[in-house]
Amino acid sequence: MKPAFEDKNLQIPDTTAEPQDYTGEDGLLYCGKCHKAKEAYFPEGRTLFGRDRHPAECDCQRAAREEREAAEQRRKHLDTVEELKRRGFTDTTMRKWNFENDNGRNPQTATARSYVARWEEMKEKNYGLLLWGKVGTGKSYLAGCIANALIEQEIPVCMTNFALILNDLAATFEGRNEYISRLCRYPLLILDDFGMERGTEYGLEQVYNVIDSRYRSEKPLIITTNLSLDELNNPPDTAHKRIYDRVIEMCTPVCCTGENFRRAAAQKKMEQMKKLSTEGKE
Repeated sequence: MKPAFEDKNLQIPDTTAEPQDYTGEDGLLYCGKCHKAKEAYFPEGRTLFGRDRHPAECDCQRAAREEREAAEQRRKHLDTVEELKRRGFTDTTMRKWNFENDNGRNPQTATARSYVARWEEMKEKNYGLLLWGKVGTGKSYLAGCIANALIEQEIPVCMTNFALILNDLAATFEGRNEYISRLCRYPLLILDDFGMERGTEYGLEQVYNVIDSRYRSEKPLIITTNLSLDELNNPPDTAHKRIYDRVIEMCTPVCCTGENFRRAAAQKKMEQMKKLSTEGKE
């Protein structure tokens, strides 16, 4: 029986035979390695374009195909992650901050890991974090670890600070609303070094606009700050109060109590230099 239509440009691809392949008793080509058929007959004795068989996938071919597909998926994943990191971090150093490089000295690492593990719940319930503490206690690093862990899951995250935001807003006056809207479209926004921006009337107004817009977007916010809870709960004026009130409402305070990592790193470098100097004199 001929098919209802016949396109002369259509062809059934030939089955590629390897040197070790062989023809079985049924007349089909078999793989010499896995001994599975590399061809199959059309059902009920039908033919297509004069052919009574079509290529089939043996176990070896299927394994090779799955390996190629997996490699392509890995490549696409790496490309996606790289693009998300390029867009999401204003400081390229932050791209390397991850839990695997954590030296275990930060007591709040477990909290940060838990936030990532429960991300779907955090997102649904709009739970943010306020990482506060003294200078050098790993607040920014923990926030960066959270960002990178989520980006590895192909979840867009933006980690920036108000100094850069205010500069961008000043340079794009007409596109200010769109700029803030773009920040609010990220599933997670991380504002680093909160409280270090200039406290001008204009600056405070823009800080409030960003915080308030994020609040209205009902999406999680993570903030790192050197300000204490006492300072946040007792703002110096109304302009600061309306900002701090929003932050405290959106973000659960987590006090970072780790040792001063910057001081420890500086001490380690100093010891290494002393060692090099001593070796040079010998």
